[in-house]
Amino acid sequence: MPFEREEFGPVFVQEPHDAVFALDSEEKKVMMSCEARGNPVPVYSWFINGTVVETENRYSLIDGNLIITNASETADYGRYQCKAENSYGTVLSRDALLQFAYLGSFSGRMRGGVSVREGQGVVLMCTPPPHSPEIMYSWVFNEFPLFVAEDSRRFISQVTGNLYVSKVQPSDVGSYICLVKNTVTNARVLSPPTPLTLRTDGLMGEYEPKIEVHFPLSVPAARGVTVRLECFALGNPVPTITWRKMNGNIPKKARLRKSQAVLEIPNVQLEDSGTYECKAENPRGGTAFKGHIQVYTFPQWISTINDSQLDSGDQLHWECKATGKPRPTYRWLRNGEPLTPQSRVEMVNGELIIQKVQQADSGMYQCVAENKYGAIYCSAELKILASPPVFSPNPVRLIATLGKDMLLGCRPRASPKPRVTWRRGDRRIQPSRRIMLLRNNTLRIINSTRSDEGNYVCRAENQFGSAEMTAMLWVKEAMRVDLSPSRVEVTVGESVVLSCRVSHDPSLDVAFQWLLNQQPLNFQQEGGHFEYTQTQSSTVDLMIRSILLKHAGKYGCRAQTSADTVSAEAEVLVRGPPGPPGVVIVEEIKDTTATLSWSGGVDNHSPISSYNLQARSPFSLGWQTLRTEPVTGDMESAMAVELNPWVDYEFRVVASNAIGTGDPSAPSRGVRTKEAVPSVVPANVSGGNGRRHELVISWEPVSEEFQNGEGFGYIVAFRANGTRGWKEKMVTSADSTMYKYRDETFPPLTPFEVKVGVYNNKGDGPFSGVVTVYSAEGGEPPNPGPGRPRGYEVSYRKDSEQEESGNRKKTVGNETSMVLTGLEGNSMYLITVRGFNSIGQGPASTASTAKTKKDPPVQPPANLVWIQEGTNVSLNWDPVKSKDNESDVIGYKVLLSQEGRVHNQVMRTITPSAVLSLPEGGTYIIEVRALSEGGEGAISSQVRVLTSSGKTRLCASLSHHRYSCYLSQVSLG
Repeated sequence: MPFEREEFGPVFVQEPHDAVFALDSEEKKVMMSCEARGNPVPVYSWFINGTVVETENRYSLIDGNLIITNASETADYGRYQCKAENSYGTVLSRDALLQFAYLGSFSGRMRGGVSVREGQGVVLMCTPPPHSPEIMYSWVFNEFPLFVAEDSRRFISQVTGNLYVSKVQPSDVGSYICLVKNTVTNARVLSPPTPLTLRTDGLMGEYEPKIEVHFPLSVPAARGVTVRLECFALGNPVPTITWRKMNGNIPKKARLRKSQAVLEIPNVQLEDSGTYECKAENPRGGTAFKGHIQVYTFPQWISTINDSQLDSGDQLHWECKATGKPRPTYRWLRNGEPLTPQSRVEMVNGELIIQKVQQADSGMYQCVAENKYGAIYCSAELKILASPPVFSPNPVRLIATLGKDMLLGCRPRASPKPRVTWRRGDRRIQPSRRIMLLRNNTLRIINSTRSDEGNYVCRAENQFGSAEMTAMLWVKEAMRVDLSPSRVEVTVGESVVLSCRVSHDPSLDVAFQWLLNQQPLNFQQEGGHFEYTQTQSSTVDLMIRSILLKHAGKYGCRAQTSADTVSAEAEVLVRGPPGPPGVVIVEEIKDTTATLSWSGGVDNHSPISSYNLQARSPFSLGWQTLRTEPVTGDMESAMAVELNPWVDYEFRVVASNAIGTGDPSAPSRGVRTKEAVPSVVPANVSGGNGRRHELVISWEPVSEEFQNGEGFGYIVAFRANGTRGWKEKMVTSADSTMYKYRDETFPPLTPFEVKVGVYNNKGDGPFSGVVTVYSAEGGEPPNPGPGRPRGYEVSYRKDSEQEESGNRKKTVGNETSMVLTGLEGNSMYLITVRGFNSIGQGPASTASTAKTKKDPPVQPPANLVWIQEGTNVSLNWDPVKSKDNESDVIGYKVLLSQEGRVHNQVMRTITPSAVLSLPEGGTYIIEVRALSEGGEGAISSQVRVLTSSGKTRLCASLSHHRYSCYLSQVSLG
């Protein structure tokens, strides 16, 4: 069957607009636009000034557009209106004004001259030719294009076109021509000249102002336009023009133009209405003029009417509302003709009421709101329905549940509304306590029983015919559902099964649906955590694997048959590590302590047992756990201690409960600890070498982390062995690693006691331990004899060995330094240097002595034990004890690397323990070495750590690459 479009009356898509047509245009045709949609397609006709336009001769239609050929102002000027109609009704468009633009010519007659006394005022008349619409005026002085310049003495009115000179001067004598310009066509014409001369019978004396140009007593203006008020006076001396608004202030947006002769108010609004006064004054007196601006507005719709379909005999009630100033009045049209009050028709203030509508009332209606400045139209279609009852052809089969109420609907399509009756078999159904007929013709059966089964017939009839609908009703057993367990508590990572079992009529199929917090469960989007299984036709299970915190909530099982829908709920409570604590606030910051506060996060159904405070700085390897007093789960503030002074820190808090350690809080704002006197001394203070009479002292610089404040530097103290007083020198650079002291008086290899201290702006810190450093040997490079040296040979041996058993090593080229390796620790060596070239070797230098430090410890750090809480690792090991022939242990180096990467991160500590905070989601290798003056000791066994959140592990190393761990959290599959 082909698709049939709905039929409806015409509705305007485009209505005609006001237009101005230039008569001198090369295009001699005018088009007034009009377009409407409707089914059937509308036909069009036009009116001019209320008279039908005959579409012949000069008038033609293209679709709904009116084409006027050889248009003329005499025949075609006026207001046009378009009418669109089809078989469902007629509508009228708004009217549109067609004007014609033209500019005539001035009369060719010569104009008489004007003769005035000097000082007298004069008005030169323009008397423009016929024109339409507005024109603009200017005046030419003597010859084109020399125009009259307007000022306080001369004014050209754009209303009259005249030139006003308040006080004539000798320079004004000449010929004046009025030039007018059409604002639409830009055409221009010039008037005949008007000569201006001075009389010879004396000067004009002073006189008071006389206003020659002023605005009307009443100035109507449409809201939003620009209003221009003119006011100019003749007088001697030249008058001054001022403006004011009576009983109010001139709007701030107003502008004064042409030496205050024009008051211009752009975008005029209702509040700009009022009485305005212009005043002209000179020393001889003053005069004033008042006029009223009345701002009006065109009608605008507030509410309009909509299409309506009513049954015959119903009441139609339409209302349209519009604003406007003056207040609009209303009239109604039906199919383009005025609607008048009748016995059934009432029209009051934009309301239309038609009682007991009839088929003859069908059609297109229009509400017209109008004031004296314009009219607006809105339209709607009224359809009166008239059809016999019709039911859907599909059979109606209904299944009720025992003991439940049942509704049998009866909704025929008919107009007017039909009378409805119900019967069962041949007997008409009479209302009773169990069976009721509702207002919408629905039959309601209360507390259904088996005896209610059968066929029910609904009969509908009106004056156009009748129809029947049969509904077949079955009554089945009620369905019951059980969801178990009804409440269950599980821990993150465990699994749980919810079982949903229903009892129902075996003749009906059951469909199941699972819900979480009343929303359907999407099995595909839950990453395999949910599994649906149907063990029997009446039983389904929901398994939740490796449950997450977000899976907590109320789970619903909904069972549905064609007769009934029932559901049950079970609550699943998930215990897990705590959520992140709230915002961390730094309440107080000192040099080595910080007092922090926070708000507790969710405990996820397992009470919070403790909090850990963590910090990171530019010098730390990630987040480090801070030392505090024990912070129990009921505390929300704590003091962190053993911070480094003058270091930028961020802090965060991590909560723990019996399940594990949760995610950390968001970091606090960055703060810097207060300054303090430095407490860490330089490491590896040593020295030697240098030039003759030089004492060279070197050390490892103190990291910025331990400088404790601004103005950090070093105090180098030294004295020759056996002397009492210390010499102290300040080294102001924090990055310095060496100090050289020169004194011609001490011999080579003089032993000195040396120590290096630290200071900053807060004061002096401690000194390092005292070490012995020898001054330079002072020898010059040995002379190899005649010829250019090719290199040097260094001979070295222990002082307990014979010279023949010593070792020799040659330089590359003429280098004058060398590093000797492979020496024995804690031994005194004798060293000589001699030069050589192609001829042979030169003499040996005087022997120098050097003592090596003790070897580093060969024992590696052992018995590594570490506790891993999520990404935090606390590491401990047995202290390394040096043997008599080994250097003393001064600390430990902890090396951290991520598996698969070469780059190591290093942390130093002076105690056999360390706390590391590692990024989540990686495998890390940790190794430990002892540090001594003789260098780094042997390396420990490796520790391999896999970071993940929410797990606590206690681990201990058993042997190299072997260790045992105990996991505090049990995961159930």
